[in-house]
Amino acid sequence: MAAERWNIDPAHSHVEFSVRHLMISTVKGTFKDVTGTVVADESDLSAVSIDVTIQVASIDTRQPDRDTHLKSPDFFDAAKYPTITYKGTHIKGDHMSEFQLHGNLTMHGVTKPVALDVTAEGRGKDPWGNERIGYSASGKIDRRDFGLTWNQALETGGVAVGHEVKIHIDLEIVKAVAEQPVGAA
Repeated sequence: MAAERWNIDPAHSHVEFSVRHLMISTVKGTFKDVTGTVVADESDLSAVSIDVTIQVASIDTRQPDRDTHLKSPDFFDAAKYPTITYKGTHIKGDHMSEFQLHGNLTMHGVTKPVALDVTAEGRGKDPWGNERIGYSASGKIDRRDFGLTWNQALETGGVAVGHEVKIHIDLEIVKAVAEQPVGAA
């Protein structure tokens, strides 16, 4: 079997994160603009290529002032680093069940290896004949590893923003349709 290209369906994919706030609660947010591709030969996933791009400016924590602060140089510095990318390089486990995806996350100009725990959620054809696969993934990072170090000490002890960021992704991919050559029937 040859390698096939799959495209992320941005209308049915979600990248969410959560981080502790003031040491007493959790703030959650999403990135609304996620695109990318998966290129894989299902009979040999040793050479899987996953390329995901997230537009930092699409961050949404349901609080506009906080979103503005997160886009500022204190955090993501969206003007200087407008995208977050993840380049998946290989998997360990059954790609149609549960597996670990290994790759490199680039955020705020820093690239670090990050592994995600992934579950295949299902596969089938949509009403228009397109083949689709759904996955959910989760992982954790320390934001300081990526240069996101802004914080504020609290008079009661602790800090305003937690260091650990939990990531949750729901991804739907669609098999790319092979283009027919010009003049083909």
